[in-house]
Amino acid sequence: MTRSHTADVASLKAYIEREIATLRAEVRRRAETAGVAKPSPGRSTGEVGKASPEAGDARTGQCRCRQGFWSPHTRWDAGGQHDPWTCLCATLPAIPVSAALLSPVRDDSGGITDFVIRAGNHIRSAEWLVPPDQQVGQRFFAEARPGAAAGGLLAALKDVLADGLALNGMVVDYTEERYGRLRRVQLVHYASSCGDQVLTTWRPVRSQAELLTIDAQHLASMGWGRWDLLSGSVTWSEGLQRIFRTDPALPWSLLELCDALVTEDVGPFGEFIVSVLAGEEPAWTRIRFLVLGEVRTVDLLGRPVAGTDGRPWALQIVARDLTPQMRSRRRLVEKQVEAEQLRQQAAAERHVASALREALLPTYSEGLAELGLDVAAAYLPAEPDAAVGGDWYKCRPLADGRALIAIGDASGHGLEAVARMAQQRHATAGLAQTGACAGEVTTWLNELVCSDPSSATATMSVGHVGADRVFRWTCAGHPAPLLLREGRAYTLPIEHRGPLLGALPGHRYETAEFQLERGDVLLLYTDGVVERRGQDITEGIAALTGLLAASSGLPPRRIVDRLTEEYERGVHDDDACLLAVQVD
Repeated sequence: MTRSHTADVASLKAYIEREIATLRAEVRRRAETAGVAKPSPGRSTGEVGKASPEAGDARTGQCRCRQGFWSPHTRWDAGGQHDPWTCLCATLPAIPVSAALLSPVRDDSGGITDFVIRAGNHIRSAEWLVPPDQQVGQRFFAEARPGAAAGGLLAALKDVLADGLALNGMVVDYTEERYGRLRRVQLVHYASSCGDQVLTTWRPVRSQAELLTIDAQHLASMGWGRWDLLSGSVTWSEGLQRIFRTDPALPWSLLELCDALVTEDVGPFGEFIVSVLAGEEPAWTRIRFLVLGEVRTVDLLGRPVAGTDGRPWALQIVARDLTPQMRSRRRLVEKQVEAEQLRQQAAAERHVASALREALLPTYSEGLAELGLDVAAAYLPAEPDAAVGGDWYKCRPLADGRALIAIGDASGHGLEAVARMAQQRHATAGLAQTGACAGEVTTWLNELVCSDPSSATATMSVGHVGADRVFRWTCAGHPAPLLLREGRAYTLPIEHRGPLLGALPGHRYETAEFQLERGDVLLLYTDGVVERRGQDITEGIAALTGLLAASSGLPPRRIVDRLTEEYERGVHDDDACLLAVQVD
């Protein structure tokens, strides 16, 4: 059989039907050749086991029940009418496990509340349990088996009576107080409807291995099935019923399995069936089925069951449901694609921000040195590969002979923070060109930020140093600069500090003056340098002041490098800037 012969559902089903027909014809021929007895004269092939209606009377000891079959055992009631259930009751002693015939007990509304034992056999399912034939007339759940309803058996028997579908292998963990102590047994229940009554059997779980097998099918999402090609009977385990969401009483035939195949997997499934029928062991494949609108991915492992002539009379298939794993794998792939897109977006954002920062944070011109200032600065990202943030600094000579010294922090992260940082930095530089003092520049910048509805708050310290070495500065919610003088470091007085930019429209910022001396070092910084999670910011400022004092005698570049190394050793949630200015 080639792949082309099983490439579509119709061809595959035709192949399976031919194989089954060929097998049955071969077995029939062999049986006839071997001289198997034919039906006796007077009975047609379809009437084996039946007798003519005339045979059914009290003298022959035979009766006819509602099922249409004859039984050699009968009873007649006082009115001469046959009770059809006595035929069924007579068979109970032959059942090798505990068995009982149950009639429903109904309340006033017609709902079933219990069952009465009408007949039973003598088999004990446990040595401490009373056999069913000694409990005839008792209510099954209230008297004979108290507590069994809690395990779901009552509901299951009600379903059997309601829909006529058999109960096949329900495990109930039953506990009962007997002989002064609690006793426990695990019972496997089977049941089917008989008119308006229920025939039920139960047996103990044969071994712990049997119970573990049932649990393992559920835990591993596995199941097995057997397809008898001669009789057409199909047997499925509970695990296989769960995988294919089928009714326990209606397992799928091989042809019905074909109808559920995803179109692209018809060929591989056909090759699998061909391999199994050819006796190739083990035959394995991975197939997708469409079950109740959902695509389920199933691993199949099959083998043939050979008859006496060596031909495969049945197929056994073990299935493992991979649908949850495949669903998780698809989600993982989607997450990986999403993560890669975010990574690429972040990389592009870092590239843009890095280019902007390179353009916005320049190197220091010779003009500052001509004014007697030695300047060094650093931008400190919270993460090594990050180049995005709102921290900024500005240090440049002005046309009137002063040097502009400024540092700020636009709130937020990402390109929006970089855009606000660029706006505020350039605005500061532009306003400084007017010759205005630091307080006026900050007041104008505050109005600019307040008037822009898209802007967030920001902090800033800005000042000027002239030929007289006086530092005239103001502060908008920013940490005060530190001064290093003759081995001592301390914070500049900050009584004049005003609110954050963008917080209070119309506020006028004051300008303070501080006389600098030759060799003094001013250190301006953003709050990311001194903030630590779980630590008061004053502790961070004290630590930075101590590090600055320990750097006495070093040039600005060495001071900034040393503080940068200390910053990188810690864990930070925010970017930061450092700006060191030494007066020569």
